[in-house]
Amino acid sequence: MQVNRRSFLMGSAGAAAGLAFGVGSAIPAFAEGTQLRAMWWGSNDRAKRTLDVAKLYQSKTPDVTIVGESLSGEGYWTKLATQMAGRAIPDILQLEPGTISDYSKRGACLPLDEFVPSTLKVDSFGPDMLKLTTIDGKLYGVGLGLNSFSMFFDTVEFEKAGIPLPTTDLTWDEYAKLAVELAKSSGKGGGPYAARYNYVFDAWLRQRGKSVFAKESVGLGFTADDAREWFDYWEKLRKAGGTVAADVQTLDQNTIDTNCLGLGKSVIGMAYSNQMIGYQLIIKNKLGITMLPREKKGGPSGHYYRPALIWSVGATTKQGEAAAKFIDFFVNDIEAGKILGVERGVPMSPAVREAILPQLNPTEQETVKYVNMLKDQVGEYPRPVPMGATQFDQRVLRPICDELAFERISPADAANRLVEEGKATLKG
Repeated sequence: MQVNRRSFLMGSAGAAAGLAFGVGSAIPAFAEGTQLRAMWWGSNDRAKRTLDVAKLYQSKTPDVTIVGESLSGEGYWTKLATQMAGRAIPDILQLEPGTISDYSKRGACLPLDEFVPSTLKVDSFGPDMLKLTTIDGKLYGVGLGLNSFSMFFDTVEFEKAGIPLPTTDLTWDEYAKLAVELAKSSGKGGGPYAARYNYVFDAWLRQRGKSVFAKESVGLGFTADDAREWFDYWEKLRKAGGTVAADVQTLDQNTIDTNCLGLGKSVIGMAYSNQMIGYQLIIKNKLGITMLPREKKGGPSGHYYRPALIWSVGATTKQGEAAAKFIDFFVNDIEAGKILGVERGVPMSPAVREAILPQLNPTEQETVKYVNMLKDQVGEYPRPVPMGATQFDQRVLRPICDELAFERISPADAANRLVEEGKATLKG
């Protein structure tokens, strides 16, 4: 079945869009004809896996119809904002570590504590994993898998250039040199203009004992001088030819098919570890995976474990228990786990993790090995981000970096604006 990246529907309500599957008769558990609306972003591969799990769930719960929509990264957040304003939030929505705190504090998510453990059986995940989606003492989501930041690279282009594959102790200075060399040998950009990647900036700051958001209070965890050093690094690398051009980088919506590596415009990409699966599906050459560069050899990595993605329940739903039941199936059912693999990260459930390991392909196995390797490299999971964190990323950091890459502003001006506009955006 062909799945449209932009949007598709599942269930009888989606027949007009050309993708549908049936509605069964009612059973006593829920009201007759229970319909759950789910929304997420991601690649075609993610949409296909999600669709297949929804079909499986409907076959086992015939009174429930899942009406789903898959969007691009930018389109997703725009549509979610519109639906929040109209109090028409999906019953089930996909969030991530950088957005769950923001959206739960803005009233988009239903607390799930009442469904644990009767409906949501997540005890086996361990208390630390549940903390990742607990905001102000309440559980607002269930992690769908574990991941961390990573750097992907085209191994064939490295071999052609005669450059050794990058290792986990690569420094930022070493990265800059190899990015320029790769650009010269490949005719592509060496890597991304990653100034606009919030999570890479955060890792870079953590290597220096700081962070994007303050650790003990609401606000920023860095100064204008820190931001200027960050922007200076990427501007020097761009001018040396080590990054893709500004018009390529501005296409990036934090999705696989808009990333410069996914577009075939660079040798290196920076993304989350579970996304290696989606990248390898669209890239012919074999990819490798390693950690982001660090300030100095032996220094802090800036990495931490995080829930790759999260299912939350919309605050306006009238089907909270039904939504929680579907999420429980999604994360705990062995058959569902085999369909999902590690595309949304290494499964939180130990039973599912053990069951799927034998069936993983080489790329999927690499992502599991990578996550396991990080156990001695990761730091503490950060405190929940403040309200306005999503806006800081999408409407402050990225636009400023785009102006910088197009040489409309200087690194110093960009740094001052980032701090000034960032402070105005964040709330308690």
